[in-house]
Amino acid sequence: MQRSAYIAAGLLIVVGAIFVGQGLGILGGSSFMVGDFRWAVIGAAMIALGVGLGYRARAQRPAG
Repeated sequence: MQRSAYIAAGLLIVVGAIFVGQGLGILGGSSFMVGDFRWAVIGAAMIALGVGLGYRARAQRPAG
């Protein structure tokens, strides 16, 4: 369970960072997301969720 939570957290963070980059126009390309600030906000929320999930998985780690 913990490993899958870490994988999900990592994916949320990476995909969120891509969304932020495209939403702010840092990552170029011909996507509908480029330069649209909504996607930067969605990406930031995904990053926050990923960090929270990773923190929660770490906090629930068994002692010992």
